[in-house]
Amino acid sequence: MLSYILARLGQSVLVMFGVSVLIFLSLHLTGDPAAVMMPPGSSQQEIDAFRHSMGFDRPLLWQYGHYLNGVLHGDLGDSLRYSQPVTSLISQRIPATLLLAVTALAWSTLVGLALGILSALKQNSLWDLFSRLIAFSGQAVPVFWLGLMMIILFSLNLRWLPSGGYGQAANLVMPALSLGAYYMSAIARLVRASLIDVLQQDYIRTARAKGLSQWRIVVRHGLRNALIPVITVQGMYFASLLGGALVTEIIFAWPGIGRLAVQAIQNRDFPLVQAIVLLAALVFVGINLLIDLLYVVLNPRIRL
Repeated sequence: MLSYILARLGQSVLVMFGVSVLIFLSLHLTGDPAAVMMPPGSSQQEIDAFRHSMGFDRPLLWQYGHYLNGVLHGDLGDSLRYSQPVTSLISQRIPATLLLAVTALAWSTLVGLALGILSALKQNSLWDLFSRLIAFSGQAVPVFWLGLMMIILFSLNLRWLPSGGYGQAANLVMPALSLGAYYMSAIARLVRASLIDVLQQDYIRTARAKGLSQWRIVVRHGLRNALIPVITVQGMYFASLLGGALVTEIIFAWPGIGRLAVQAIQNRDFPLVQAIVLLAALVFVGINLLIDLLYVVLNPRIRL
């Protein structure tokens, strides 16, 4: 158990080291980073002064060492646009993205689990057809189209909900629904397929032969094994949501990480872009690590 955890931790550290190298080198792939980051029309003297202040005239290895040292100490640089530490800017946007991600994942998980279990237990029935139709529809409809249609219907026509913004519960309804629709569909299909496979196993037949109720068989014996692949998908979904639900945040003017990333790219604010990409990578690696550790709890055979 301890060796398994240490091995996963070591792999996570190596992955983050590789990500930091790629993020650092991406700034230099465009040529002269000082010329790219400076506003159009800047004089050569201004570009040279900026290059010196940012340390771009130093050897590349020194620059990476300076960057890595700052990352390890929590200093990701200052935003060129806002003239303040990027960690401060990101920390201001994280609560909004976290709220949207948790809400979208919560409702999509509950509905997806219900539809998946219903389809698996009522296989090839009208209930199964209805559940699968909802699941296919959720995956077929693009997020941006669904968000725009919801704005037209619920904001412009019915005037039930605000078209965007942040701060009230009503502002959260449409972004969370549009963002979670795809994940709900994916979860429903995965739960259905996984549970159908599990319910055909020998130990399930044994449980039925013992006279156990259908509810106990599904909940206690079936779902525990059927949810193992679902947990993997859930972790990836949640990581992508925390990394920034870019399209949804733009459509609904949601002040989260995704919208901040778009603004940083438009403003050529490379320190801020680098910090957001590094944060997204850290979230993915961290959640992957948690999923691996959770596997051991759900299925002890994975230790082997």
